[in-house]
Amino acid sequence: MEPISTAGGAEEEHHGNYSPNPSAEAPPGKHAVSEALEEVQEELIEHQPLEQEDLNFEKWKPKPKPKRTLHEKAGDVKTYLWNAETREFMGRTGHSWFLIILFYTALYAFLAAMFGACMWCLMLSISPYHPTHNDRVMPPGMTMSPQLDGHYEIAFNASDRKSWKKYAKLMEEQLRPYNDAVQEQRNIQCPQDAYFMQDEQGESAERKACQFKRSWLGECSGLQDPHFGFSQGKPCILLRMNRILGYLPGHGTPVNVTCGVKKGVPESLGELQFFPKSIFNLMYYPYYGKLRHVNYTAPVVAVRFNGLQYDTHIVVKCKLNGKGIINDSPTDRFLGSVSFSFDVGA
Repeated sequence: MEPISTAGGAEEEHHGNYSPNPSAEAPPGKHAVSEALEEVQEELIEHQPLEQEDLNFEKWKPKPKPKRTLHEKAGDVKTYLWNAETREFMGRTGHSWFLIILFYTALYAFLAAMFGACMWCLMLSISPYHPTHNDRVMPPGMTMSPQLDGHYEIAFNASDRKSWKKYAKLMEEQLRPYNDAVQEQRNIQCPQDAYFMQDEQGESAERKACQFKRSWLGECSGLQDPHFGFSQGKPCILLRMNRILGYLPGHGTPVNVTCGVKKGVPESLGELQFFPKSIFNLMYYPYYGKLRHVNYTAPVVAVRFNGLQYDTHIVVKCKLNGKGIINDSPTDRFLGSVSFSFDVGA
């Protein structure tokens, strides 16, 4: 590179990166200093105290909307229901309504089909003739009749026909299916004191039922005394053991029934008679359910109270006794026993 002589005689060398613009060679920190000054100014502006106008919060409150007349509101409702300009019904066009109705129809149709498929699969997995899972069979309960509206209280005067007629009518209705002619027509005679097992038949095959004739109940059958002893102050009651599917009560020994005074003087109960016996015979078990045991007639034990003390409130408890029977449950008063009361007048 050749030297260039200036007016003063000095020589300068021209380099390739020489720029005649003096601003191009400004110090590199000058731009950063200017940015820092701008940030400080902005912070000072933010921390300046608010003007009096800014402290006037009233101007920030929303202005109250003008009250609309009833006619204007009715007009808005009318426009919402049908907008003639946009041809919208309740804010939607006909095409929009068609799409939303189509969507929800398809959605609920799918949900209904899915629910139906789940129920169909569930029904395929269970049998209508016996429980799918029967891990624990509770001991049977016990009920009595006659009872009015679920009340286990028998109160009447032997000389007042109206006071005991309702009880005699209920007894007649309860024993009608036990009529001898009906039993001979529908059911068969079975060997006593043995379970009547019919498991070898098909699952859906109808099971035969053993006869239980009304005449076996003797003085409590209503055939000899249509008043069931109420007119004499010697009422009869019927005791039943609850039916449990496939249950074999007593483990081979018949379950028997006993009755006694629960509250009151023991002598106030008097003599008791049981018909046909004080047991539930084994030939009526097991029970195969309504679908298979169509003509099944549950056995009953009739109890006649021959010596009830008049004008005395007597609470009686009858209970089942046998293997596997629970009759003293503190939480379930019908488990293996039943309690009821007598108030008999002359």
